[in-house]
Amino acid sequence: MKQILAGLTLLLFQALAQAQPSVIRLMVGFPAGGGTDAIARMLGEQFSLALGTNVIIENKAGAGGQIAAQALKAAPKDGSVLFLSHDHTISILPLVLKNPGFRPQEDFTPVAGFASFANGLAVSPGTPATSYAQYLDWLRSKDSARLSVGIPAPASVPEFLVKALATQAKLDLQPVPYRGSAPMLIDMLGNQIPAGVASVPDFIEYIKAGKVRMLAVLGTQRQALLPDVPTLAELGLTGFDDLPYYGIFAPAGTPQQVTARYAAAIEKVLQQPQLRERLQGLGLTVEFMSSFALAERERTYSQSWARVIQINGFFPQ
Repeated sequence: MKQILAGLTLLLFQALAQAQPSVIRLMVGFPAGGGTDAIARMLGEQFSLALGTNVIIENKAGAGGQIAAQALKAAPKDGSVLFLSHDHTISILPLVLKNPGFRPQEDFTPVAGFASFANGLAVSPGTPATSYAQYLDWLRSKDSARLSVGIPAPASVPEFLVKALATQAKLDLQPVPYRGSAPMLIDMLGNQIPAGVASVPDFIEYIKAGKVRMLAVLGTQRQALLPDVPTLAELGLTGFDDLPYYGIFAPAGTPQQVTARYAAAIEKVLQQPQLRERLQGLGLTVEFMSSFALAERERTYSQSWARVIQINGFFPQ
């Protein structure tokens, strides 16, 4: 009997060892220095402590997260590789690309969601406007260079927001795509481009430092960090009520006991007041979503933005 128990105990330890890799690569689809990278490093540090496993942040930047998503599809299904992503890669790219190289519902397993956030319109330090109305007046000076608006990626929510703003204001606004928010912000800070649309987490540190000014945010409720900034709904632009989300994904086929352990660790670390405060300080609304809840969030969000994309007359490229 002792030999049997010893054998079962050994098998149990072996199973646990196999179920949790010694190192986890947490991929981010955008460059270091951007909002998503900062979020990944904050969360990854506590995630590592909760699991007792090394978590390495790996930036696989390019194509709006498409390169990282394709890498996740091809990654080992043992929990050693995860992908921290927001809505653009998971929900938007499959709507705007004929062949993104991955199908989220088939190729990925949602692990857990941890936040939602808002996109917003901000202006560079050299742009004199301090309100959305003043910005429109400034644009109507007929200086074509002023009509450029930076966006972190082509065929993204920020691009469709720029197009919607252009239609509403009857102006020929031109979205200028970048490879992530970090290079876009460099050009904004240098007044190479007068305005940009990106997430509040991307802008927040520069807003706090007085280097850029936020004129409007997406959604129907003002942001806690920016109580004086009106929503697009307040400005009369409707149909942009569904806020983007952040989540962590694993390759499809990753054992359920592994993803469940990761989800439990994420839920645990999100209860830490210090981490919540830091994430909220970046402009996130912290909210734990189970694997099922994240999958449902992705489904409804994709449906919502599919309608917006169709209304804009955009066809998959």
